[in-house]
Amino acid sequence: MSVIVSGLSKQFGEQWAVNEVSFEANSGQVLGFLGPNGAGKTTTMKMITSYIPPTKGVVSVCGHDTIASPLEVNERIGYLPEHNPLYKDMYVREYLGFVGGIHKIANKKKRIDELIEMTGLEVEQHKLIGALSKGYRQRVGLAQAMIHDPEVLILDEPTSGLDPNQLVGIRSLIKQLGKEKTVIFSTHIMQEVQAVCDRVLIINQGRIVADDPIDVLRQKAVGNNILMVEFKQQVDSAKLSNIEGISEVSKKDKEWQLIAPKGKDVREAVFAFAVANQLTILEMRRELSSVEDVFHQLTKS
Repeated sequence: MSVIVSGLSKQFGEQWAVNEVSFEANSGQVLGFLGPNGAGKTTTMKMITSYIPPTKGVVSVCGHDTIASPLEVNERIGYLPEHNPLYKDMYVREYLGFVGGIHKIANKKKRIDELIEMTGLEVEQHKLIGALSKGYRQRVGLAQAMIHDPEVLILDEPTSGLDPNQLVGIRSLIKQLGKEKTVIFSTHIMQEVQAVCDRVLIINQGRIVADDPIDVLRQKAVGNNILMVEFKQQVDSAKLSNIEGISEVSKKDKEWQLIAPKGKDVREAVFAFAVANQLTILEMRRELSSVEDVFHQLTKS
């Protein structure tokens, strides 16, 4: 296991910001780490990276304890914190060279060239960091996190400030990195979770409330079954409403949205309806709940 968290807790005064959190993260996957503001996400990430000590519990990174061996842990972790701390009076290449020197990178120029291309910084590489937009500063932060080719990447809101075009490239990069490294990835953008993550861990009020593969998590929402159907011919909504098990019918563009109670599978009844009325079904699919639906249900007060 690349990261093993066991009974991790952190107390600030009378408040337990993180309370008995345990999970494992393996290489070859992107773990989405979600939670509302104040849930304990950033505090947990800081303890994993040995920035702050836990009140109790143990974190092991690639076999090294974060308290007993913080330097060994830092060698194996790349960390992009939520508030990206950069030296704004340094140039992009100068800053990456500085970070590479700290990590004692053998061939700094080659590695910096690779990262500038990987993170899309070619146009901005000779600028002062202070002159960059927020999106490009995030790219510089991501490049510094990866410069020593760590086994584990901890990314706290890495796509903050990126425009839609930049998002596509950075999401693709994170997904690619997740095939060979352990990536723990925090975000508030739920569509991003579905696009990037293999597994999702949700924390609420300092405790884990869900830890599942993305497809399993989407099946956990409490609510109705939604079936989307497109017919070749015109169909009367009143007739669709009479199909056994259908509680609500609505039209969205060319598709009909048929709603049934949770646990009720009406696909066979819809097929039988189509045959009886000599209708051609062009498409039929069940709509899974979104990660956002599950998130709201698990974290609401």
